[in-house]
Amino acid sequence: MVKKKGTALLVVYADVDIEHDAEFNAWYNEEHLPERLSAPGFLDGARYQATKGGPRYLAVYELESVETLRSAEYRRQSENPTDWTKRMSPNIIGRGTVRSVCTQISPAESDPDTKGRGMAPALQIGRMDVPSDIEAKYNDYYDNQRTPRNLTVPGCLFVRRYHVVEGAPKYLTMYEFEHEKVPESLVWEEYRKADTMHDYIGGSYSHPPGSPGVYRRILPARAF
Repeated sequence: MVKKKGTALLVVYADVDIEHDAEFNAWYNEEHLPERLSAPGFLDGARYQATKGGPRYLAVYELESVETLRSAEYRRQSENPTDWTKRMSPNIIGRGTVRSVCTQISPAESDPDTKGRGMAPALQIGRMDVPSDIEAKYNDYYDNQRTPRNLTVPGCLFVRRYHVVEGAPKYLTMYEFEHEKVPESLVWEEYRKADTMHDYIGGSYSHPPGSPGVYRRILPARAF
């Protein structure tokens, strides 16, 4: 089995003006994503487009660990951008660009039987600021109540939670879905209405604009 999941993520979000769409997508698909996946420790990657929330474009890279981003090859790529990258990078033409490096906190250990799974057809990603005085209860509720319950929703495949070690906010939750309509299902909505997180933790956490976002995979292409 080829390992496709490690203990870290690199996620990059960006809004791009419509006039740049064609070349931006060509650059990402033909040059940038393949270049990044050639670096050691980059296990898998995909691009997504928002169907709810934002920013509109999302790239997700599965990393062996956060140390992957300290490798000589990754540094060489980053320090020697191609001419196309200099013109089309989300740092150049993007708006609201967000780059986050994340290390996995839940599950504490991934099931070896699932480490070969590919990039999900759809994702829901929440980015949360959690006040320090309620973090312990927040983590307890998420891992022991919200995640087990949401994993029973048809089409919800996996849930992983992360600390953001470069970027902000501190917490990121990634739901892997069979399709982007999962969070529109009656079961998902029933669970959302019945959720008692805020009562349990005795406080509130916040999301930046666009979070949680629901994303449909655009590369590799989907069959449906």
